[in-house]
Amino acid sequence: MASVNEGSSAVGFGPRRDSTLPGGRTRVGWEGATLRMLEFVAYPAMAGCAVLLLCVGVVTWLPALAAAAYALQQWRDDGRARPFLDTLLSFGHYWRRLWRHALLSSAAGIVLAANVGFLVTRPGAIAVALLALQVGLVLVLVPYHLALAVTAARDPGGDTRRWSRAALALAFASPRRGLALLAVAVAAPVLTAPLAVGPLLLGLTLPLLCGLRIADGLVQRPQPVSTATDTPADRRRRPLASDEGKH
Repeated sequence: MASVNEGSSAVGFGPRRDSTLPGGRTRVGWEGATLRMLEFVAYPAMAGCAVLLLCVGVVTWLPALAAAAYALQQWRDDGRARPFLDTLLSFGHYWRRLWRHALLSSAAGIVLAANVGFLVTRPGAIAVALLALQVGLVLVLVPYHLALAVTAARDPGGDTRRWSRAALALAFASPRRGLALLAVAVAAPVLTAPLAVGPLLLGLTLPLLCGLRIADGLVQRPQPVSTATDTPADRRRRPLASDEGKH
């Protein structure tokens, strides 16, 4: 599908460049509106398909989210219409940096799920208080990991510590941002439930898109180190390749 960009930036989620047809004609009217709508659904869905494929490894979910966020950011920045392939190609970059974090987070999630399952069957005030504590931890971890994937996508040359600090700032420095991240993470699977596979394909990528939009107003993204032969478009499209040379 050709990248259709004009008007998508009005809501802040889609590509930011103007879109033209062959011959320099701009898409207008119902044709442009229809294609913009299809693009907004199709590209996040393709990134979500790649996430599902990568999550077969269970503990690979966090690097997969970061890779999908990176692919969606490339689509938003310069209209790269290959979110599925970009997610797969960038996964190795994020896996090398986030696998320890993903392993710890997966273990914490299993412990929390076991605790909640145990406490819901126990009566008494102490059990209720402990259950509320477990649920509170879940409500903190959800926006944090969403923010972590977003900050990693916006700063592909960074490391885990820098991403974690930026994620904490994005998710918790402002209660409104944290609540917005939590709300979209909960609402996306519900709103896409009428679609047959909507929660699977869009339940993760739509929150990433919203997180990227929220982060746009926070800080300016660090730019990759430039070289004499790189054009601005090259620097946007090859942050991972330049970073790979350092390792």
